[in-house]
Amino acid sequence: MPLAMGAASRRLAGGGMLRIVAGRCVQAVIVALVVGVVGFAMMEALPGDAAFRIAAGRYGYDAVSAAAADLVRAELGLDRPAPARLAEWLGHTLVLDLGRSVVTGERVAAAIASQLANTVSLAVAAMLVALAISLPVGCLAGLAPGGVLDRVSAVLSIGLRATPAFLLGVVLMLLLAVELRALPAAGHGRASHLILPSLTLGLFLTAVLTRVVRNAVAETVASESFQFARLKGLPLPVAFWRHGLRNASVPVVAYLGVQAALILEGVVVVESLFAWPGIGHALTHAIFQRDVPMLQGTALTLGLAFVVLSFLVDLACRALDPRMRA
Repeated sequence: MPLAMGAASRRLAGGGMLRIVAGRCVQAVIVALVVGVVGFAMMEALPGDAAFRIAAGRYGYDAVSAAAADLVRAELGLDRPAPARLAEWLGHTLVLDLGRSVVTGERVAAAIASQLANTVSLAVAAMLVALAISLPVGCLAGLAPGGVLDRVSAVLSIGLRATPAFLLGVVLMLLLAVELRALPAAGHGRASHLILPSLTLGLFLTAVLTRVVRNAVAETVASESFQFARLKGLPLPVAFWRHGLRNASVPVVAYLGVQAALILEGVVVVESLFAWPGIGHALTHAIFQRDVPMLQGTALTLGLAFVVLSFLVDLACRALDPRMRA
């Protein structure tokens, strides 16, 4: 009987995993369609002559002319109906061909591959900054709810969350790069160039993550199972390490999926502000230059990255909480 129950449990767990994978695959397809269509429609709705802007991106605004814009229009088929151009992009995407940049001529997939590494390094560094601040502060505040640290951290979290990422970046740039001259203001190539953008994005993420950790720890400490562990005579740190840490980590890990959306939101602004050559920086340039293939490719990559991160968070939560596997 126990063997049969174990086999049934494994079958149920395997079925649950298949459902998660299938759901994420469907979500990825929907994201690809929505990103492609919405991105194309937004570029079409922008005022001005797209051919002129593309020609200006290729040759510079001083050298561009109406004749150059006409050549670009004929070369790229911009005089064709918009639905036909969108259908062509969707057809190429189905065979994993994102096309070429209409400004540089570089393959979009190759450009994104180099930019993605820079974006991932910035996102990982920012997440490490956020975790390094949020975990100790949130745990200490949750272990003593209503205390001085809890109230101070709440005020600071509200202030940071209300501050836009670009304003926070400008303040850090003026303080650390201009006044103290301790760090480079912008650029790429040295490890010091990563500090300011990762600190900006990390503090932006810390605002909410600290309160999530605090609430998770406070709820765990107030639970009956944890109070029973304390009644057995275990000291608070030992009881939390043995009986509270795993329970408190589930909502924190789940919220990291939401943090992924905040990273994707902030990375566009932060990369543009600090001239960090990542996907967000490329997306900004693609919008100004009317580079539709590059815009659709970078936006598609950001959308699929969110789907992948959400899937990894699901797996982590199932590993931490056996009830989710059941």
